[in-house]
Amino acid sequence: MKYVDEFRDQRLARQLASAIASAASPDREYRLMEFCGGHTHAIFRYGVQHLMPSNVRFIHGPGCPVCVLPMARIDQAIALATEHGVTLCTYGDLMRVPASERKSLLKAKAEGADVRMIYSTQDALRIARDNPARQVVLFAIGFETTTPPTAVAIKVARAEGLANFSVFCNHVLTPPALRTILATAGPDGVRLDGILGPSHVSTLIGSRPYTFVPREFGVPVVIAGFEPLDVMQSTLMLIDQINDGRCEVENQYARAVTEDGNPKALALMDEVFRVRDRFEWRGLGELPDSALALSEDYADLDAERRFPVELPESKEARGCECPAILRGVKEPTDCRLFGTICTPDNPMGSCMVSSEGACAAYWSYGRFREPKPSPSVVA
Repeated sequence: MKYVDEFRDQRLARQLASAIASAASPDREYRLMEFCGGHTHAIFRYGVQHLMPSNVRFIHGPGCPVCVLPMARIDQAIALATEHGVTLCTYGDLMRVPASERKSLLKAKAEGADVRMIYSTQDALRIARDNPARQVVLFAIGFETTTPPTAVAIKVARAEGLANFSVFCNHVLTPPALRTILATAGPDGVRLDGILGPSHVSTLIGSRPYTFVPREFGVPVVIAGFEPLDVMQSTLMLIDQINDGRCEVENQYARAVTEDGNPKALALMDEVFRVRDRFEWRGLGELPDSALALSEDYADLDAERRFPVELPESKEARGCECPAILRGVKEPTDCRLFGTICTPDNPMGSCMVSSEGACAAYWSYGRFREPKPSPSVVA
């Protein structure tokens, strides 16, 4: 198939649904976690769950980097703009993520802070060039997918001698988060039978980094594309592995993902960044080796070093279940704030803000109106 509408073909979807119904053994459950929020939205937008047998269930994972960014990092970004008076450049979703005491970057902007929404790292560089008397900070965020553009911006700033440009780095790494989710399965975690691996991340890092999942945890992985037929075919591949007693990494998204990923982009990341010893994830806590910071060669462009701030401990909104939703332990409808005081117009947590968040998906596609499935937490 070459065109996107071919990956949304109703006839092929019905054929795949029939194959999944035939393959799914009626005497067992299949609990499959989609790590990426792009898969969650594809499942809801196209009604993929309605094409599944009742014993095949999708469990929503961390979703996106905006969702898993801890509140303390938003607090720190606000402090950069208010205490140090920098021009803070960031992406649209981050503007509305709640910080401590119901603050946000958007509210900080309304109160006079110089916070600007950008569409690419090149926008931040342009603002720095156009305002040489202003310190411009790029609030960089993303899984591995968006890390190379940040690295390019850092190298361009160095080459051009932009002394008024720096980066507040919040890039995180997916394999450590996946390891933590699987390692905490039990009374406080979620039982998983298979993983729908992220697609865009995998175009960069390849399929090899996921081999620890079947080896250490006995859980199969299928790297899945984002279209509905991609998700359905990947689901069938996982069910076949589970039925056959196989446990390996398979690549459904072979049109874009290779075993070794993108060597040039990975080399660029290795040059510009270093792996942090520890980094906090919302819902998962502090994880070792799970995020990036600027390497020593580019430390002069590190906003955290250039503009240090001290902040009190951040506190989640009372009653917000985003941390548990990000682990797959709870669903948005388990949160008493969902759909009451927490809506897209008045988000109480990051899962309702992000375009890839599980709460936003439930709200946008009306899934909160459906009967709830059995709980996913292992008793």
